[in-house]
Formats: sequence, structure tokens, C-alpha cells
Amino acid sequence: MAGEYGRGMDQQWIGSWGWVTLALVNAGLAEQKGRSRWNWFLVSLLLGPIATLFIVTWERVP
Repeated sequence: MAGEYGRGMDQQWIGSWGWVTLALVNAGLAEQKGRSRWNWFLVSLLLGPIATLFIVTWERVP
């Protein structure tokens, strides 16, 4: 039973770090497009890949 719990926690940690890594990448993309790095980092923590789609497709309003 403990072995199953340990494996689940490992997978959860890997997924969590992947999500945080994606948020960091999104923050860098947002900064390159002239947007707030910090705001998009926080949005990416909530929305993940959907935030990436928004960053890449939304045009900046002049």
C-alpha cells in the first residue's frame, strides 16, 4: 500500500513541476511580446496550456 502512495506522489510532483516550468516559459513568452511577465506567470499557474495559447495568439493592442 505504501509503495502505491509513493508512486502517486512522485507522479504528482513531476506534474506539478511541469506545470510550474510551463508557467515560467509562458512568462518569458509574454515578456518578449511586451506583456507583464509576473501577471502572465500567475495566469499560467491557473490556466497552463490555455494561457500559452492566449499569449501566442492574442495581438497586443497599441
